This record gives sequence, structure tokens and C-alpha cells, in this order.
Amino acid sequence: MKQIEIFDSTLRDGAQGEGISFSVQDKLAIVKSLDRLGVKYIEAGNPGSNPKDLEFFEEAKKLKLKHSRLVAFGSTRRKGISPDEDKNLTALLGAGTDTVAVFGKCWKLHVTEIINTTSEENFAMIYDTCRFLRDSGKRVIFDAEHFFDGYKDDPEFALEALQNAVNGGAECLALCDTNGAGYPDEIYSAIQAVCKRFPDVKIGIHTHNDRGMAVANSIMAVKAGAVQVQGTYLGYGERCGNANLSTIIPDLTLTGEYSCIPQEQLVNVTLTAREIGEISNTSIKRGEPFIGISAFAHKAGMHADGVLKLPRSFEHVPPETFGNTRRFPMSEISGRGAVLERIRKIDSTIEKNSEETAQILEALKKMEQQGYQYEGADSSLEMLIRRSLGKYKPFFELKNYKIISGRPCENDNCSATATVKVRVNDKDQLMAAEGNGPISAMDKALRRALEVFYPSLRKMHLIDYKVRVMDPKSATAATVRVLITSSDGKSVWSTVGVSSDVVEASRIALAESIEYHLIQDNA
Repeated sequence: MKQIEIFDSTLRDGAQGEGISFSVQDKLAIVKSLDRLGVKYIEAGNPGSNPKDLEFFEEAKKLKLKHSRLVAFGSTRRKGISPDEDKNLTALLGAGTDTVAVFGKCWKLHVTEIINTTSEENFAMIYDTCRFLRDSGKRVIFDAEHFFDGYKDDPEFALEALQNAVNGGAECLALCDTNGAGYPDEIYSAIQAVCKRFPDVKIGIHTHNDRGMAVANSIMAVKAGAVQVQGTYLGYGERCGNANLSTIIPDLTLTGEYSCIPQEQLVNVTLTAREIGEISNTSIKRGEPFIGISAFAHKAGMHADGVLKLPRSFEHVPPETFGNTRRFPMSEISGRGAVLERIRKIDSTIEKNSEETAQILEALKKMEQQGYQYEGADSSLEMLIRRSLGKYKPFFELKNYKIISGRPCENDNCSATATVKVRVNDKDQLMAAEGNGPISAMDKALRRALEVFYPSLRKMHLIDYKVRVMDPKSATAATVRVLITSSDGKSVWSTVGVSSDVVEASRIALAESIEYHLIQDNA
């Protein structure tokens, strides 16, 4: 298979996404995760732009990476000065990486209207920078900024910019669809032209998702001859984001023509996504291809029945290939076979027409009559099955709780205080906590009390909380359903609670979430 280099820019381009902010320790943790996955290049930041990136590169020198090379990023020299006078290039050398990526202008519009210089000076800036870095012992990747816009506007200008990078010593030309406006056929033909013009130079692709085509454009670039794909894990990035490597890596692998990461690491594609999502404090879209919690969810009874009989009838790839799992959300359209599949994950001896299956189906119907819905709460369904089969032993007992809520003081986000008392193995623990609302306060107090007995709960936290009113006509006395999603950094699970009291419904869902985590942790 043809080897495709994966160039991850989560820590640089991804950090430009709205709501994304990485500490130095965050960046180091992401580097370790990407290195384990087998990504070849990790673009880790711009040492000339901020002190945080300078600190990161100093700390990164202590890392012992097995698969990845760190890349420092910067721009070509400024107009009118020599490379050795440019402070950004000095900082780039000081980062200590053996590979650097520098961007230069390939669209005449940017040369004349943005940096206000001549074509000749722009070409000289590209050549001088690449030559300076190459002579300093660095391997140079040239990021051809706005290449595709520039190529459509003036092909010879864009190609001449690339020629100067090559003459200066760049070993890879990464063609950038910086505005994310390219279409797959345009990307394909332009990549082919560049590969023909520079047959002895590696060609890369760097796309943005402004028209929703970043992944498709990256795949087409590879088919046209590109051997390096730049992007960000989970598609983080400015505006609509960058090409999503968590999709591209499986897509290229499944063609059977390309290899991106070590074969044995493919099972870590989903785990890596969840780790980076946790570090970034962002939720992964449920329907994200390959890695989303709903990527292999089969709700319709006919689909569930089909996939149970022959998985490839409704799945284009086995979910475990990339570390995900198959799910059968329970709803009114789920079949008995789907329910049985969930039961057999807990007790493989249960038969379809057994008394146990009938009891569980009956319990499921009763809970749904009360307002419970298990379609988005697989973990609560598992807990119901365990209780029905007698395979559930409580890890704790919540003896009582008290919540005081009021108007927060000025500049104080804590509007509620919760006190809880739990019992574990005949030992009581009392704990209080403040929170931004009654649910937040109870969540903190309950988990802190239980952390005394179960330290692994320190890794667990809520990542989503939803409330739905079941009977709006009852106004404030209506029954509500609370769905919460939790994570420990590796797994994600959802639980549900129902009550006419929103706090009690939240308590049910929260307690069940903790119980589920402890069951998995002690499995």
C-alpha cells in the first residue's frame, strides 16, 4: 500500500478554532496521544507568536516520542529584511525541532493587497526563508497559503511561488485551500498539475471545511498524487474548521490502497478522539463518522435485525476496526432481537423466548410508561437489565441530601449549596459543595463524598445535561426527564432519570451514571 504521511495541526491550526484553548500541559498530553496513534508529524505551534508556544517547545524537548516528529510553524521572512534579521525565524530555529513548516503567499491578491509588496519580493521571501532554514539544518515543509485560489487566478504565479520554495530547499509542498472554497474536481486537477511539475518533491494537501468538503478534497488530493495530508483531529479550526483526520485516516485505510498509521493502531482512532475531546473540553458530535457514539447505532427494528444476522448488511465496516462499538438504541420501534443483544452482553446464556427476556421487556414497557426513554441512555438500560437479572449490587446508598438555592452574590457563580450523606460498606460520609445551580452543587457534593471510597470518580465528569418536560399542560407540576452524558476521558455514557421534581430526576440520572462507571471500573 502507498504510505500517506499524516500531518496533525490540532495544536496550531486547531487552536485557532473558537472555544479552543490549550495549556502547555494540554498540548503535551495531546502530543502523547497522537504519538501513540502513529501520526508522523505534529505541528505544535508558532514559537514566534506567543510565550506559551515557546514554553511548550522547551517542555517538549523532554518527550521521548516513538512515532511522531514535532514541527514548529512560522512564516516567511518579512519584506525588506534578511532571514537572519527576522525574529520569527530566529524563534523558529530556537524551537529545536528537526522539521519546520513555513507559509508563504501563492495568491497575487494577497501579495499586492495584504502584504503590499511586489511579486519579485514575495518570491524572494519564499526562496530566502526556505534556503535559510535548510542551510540551518532543518527539513522544510512549505505551506503554500491560498494556493488553490491563487492557481485559479494566475496559475503561473502560484507555480512560480512553489518553484522558489523548491529552489530554496523545501522537501514538501503542502497546497492549502485556505478559504475552504475548493471543489473536489478542482483540487484533483490542480494536484495533478503540481505533481507533474514537481515529480521529485513530496506534495501535501491542507484543506478547510467552509463548504463542507475538507475531507472529500483531502481524499481527492491523495488520489491525484498527494502523499501528505494535513488536518486536525476532530476537525478543529478557524471558521468551519479543518479537514478532520479522525475521518480521513479511516477513509484512506478502507480504500485498501493507502496506509496512514501503523495497522495495529487503527483500533485507537476512537480512543484518541475521545482523549483529545476531553482535553479540549468539547463534545464529539454523536453522528461523527467512525468515532461518534451514534456512528454504529441501529434504532429501526428491521436494521437491528439485519445487522444482528449479517453485520455488513447495514454497516460499511465493523465498528471495532477503529475502536468503536455497535449500539441498539431502545425505543418503541426496537425489536426483541435488539433487546436480546443487550441482554446477552450481560448474560450470554439468555435465550430469546426465555422468562428472563419476557421480564425485561415487561420492565422496559413499565419504565417507558413512567416517562423513561432509553434510546439515548444505553447505560440506564444496562442497569435495568442488571437489576432484572439479579446482577446488580449497589456501590453506595444515598441516605439523604439537602439543597439550598438562592440568588448568587455579585461576581459569584455559586448560587446553590448541597449537602449529601452517603453510606458505603456501613461507613457514612457527609459532604457539602457549592455549585452554579442546585444540580451542579449536588453533582459536586455527591461525587466528592464517593471519591473517598472510589478514587476513580475523580476522572469522571458530566459533559452534557438535558431536561425535557413530559406534560407541558401540567405546567410547573409536570413530569420531567433528565438525560445526562458523562465521561472519564476514555468512555462516554448516558443515563436518564424521571420525576415531577427536576432535582430528583437529576439525582436519579446522576447516581445511575456513577453506578455505571463503578461497574465498568470494577469489571
